[in-house]
Amino acid sequence: MAEPGRTPGVGDLLAGYEAGTLRPETVLREAYAAIERRGADSVWIHLVPLHEALGQLEAAGRRRREGGTLPLFGVPFAIKDNIDVAGRPTTAGCPAFAYKAEVTAPVVRRLRAAGAIIVGKTNLDRFATGLTGTRSPYGALSSVFDPDYIAGGSSSGSAVAVASRLVAFALGTDTAGSGRVPAAFNGIVGVKPTRDLISTAGVVPACRSLDCVSILAHTVEDATRVLDVGRGPDPEDPYSREAPGPPASLGATFRFGAPPRAQREFFGDEAAGHLYEQALDRLESLGGRRVEIDLTPFRAAADLLYEGPWVAERLASIRPFSASPTGPEGESSEVWELTAAGFGSLVAAVPPPLAVGTVTLEDGEPVKGFLCEAHAVQGAEDISAWGGWRAYRARPGGNR
Repeated sequence: MAEPGRTPGVGDLLAGYEAGTLRPETVLREAYAAIERRGADSVWIHLVPLHEALGQLEAAGRRRREGGTLPLFGVPFAIKDNIDVAGRPTTAGCPAFAYKAEVTAPVVRRLRAAGAIIVGKTNLDRFATGLTGTRSPYGALSSVFDPDYIAGGSSSGSAVAVASRLVAFALGTDTAGSGRVPAAFNGIVGVKPTRDLISTAGVVPACRSLDCVSILAHTVEDATRVLDVGRGPDPEDPYSREAPGPPASLGATFRFGAPPRAQREFFGDEAAGHLYEQALDRLESLGGRRVEIDLTPFRAAADLLYEGPWVAERLASIRPFSASPTGPEGESSEVWELTAAGFGSLVAAVPPPLAVGTVTLEDGEPVKGFLCEAHAVQGAEDISAWGGWRAYRARPGGNR
């Protein structure tokens, strides 16, 4: 196992600064020393050089001396690499997609204005699509508890950076568990704020109407501190809004929902089932009254994300890239995601001399794609110069 760092959580860090037992510069230098000792641990895609991080700290200190209120002064944090930071690449876990951001995402601007220090941008499942932390050309991540277990995803790098105490908190994203799953797998807190409380401007969309910027931290209190700074309406994001009033207190007694045993699926993991029961018992010991609910409509809603209209929204978010010149000689490529049944229907309809086999994308990923029998290309026209079949068909005088 890679050696962890010693960066405290947000609350402990700020308390140490206040008491004079910790110094921001020392904390930052020790964090970078820990990162260097760990070597290529697949946590980071882009690491901010130490001298630049110290420059951020110096600028924040100057603002504070001038009378500014910086509630996160000197707190080092990480950013999932599907969130923009001006002047630095955003990859979304796909090297061919990478671009240099011109504008910093509003949530990152808010955190920096509060004195937080960017350490780097973290690894993720490609295009934030995956819950394992293994679907990345930048390396697969393991849980901090056991190298044989996955870190969870898609905010895998952010979760491991916090759990390994390399940073005090991190930003991830969460559309269908991408922030909460890796947090759970690494023993930290993952908060998915109510949608639109934190602006998603400057975030590469996975599913624009459902995306959230999530917060990964050591405690709920730490995450709340960060949320209080990062949230708020943003003119760059038409979905963003002001937070409603605080929720009512639960009180001495409250009701909570739980599915019946027949609807609970742990896929053979008896320990997980036992822990779930313990959680229910704990809620009841706190004054809760268990109310059985039918999980069926919730499962149906979840299926919409992968088998319903939201699939089109996911595709639309990367359509400009998937149809852009990314292959050799500037050829365009299209990558489609299908269910097993959909793929089978497609294969059954492919006429000869075409076939479906394994092809290798420019970044080295093997995927299923169209092949052509060798005899069929003899004497055929080479259309590579057109950049793809769509451009070839759209050429002047071409077959439209």
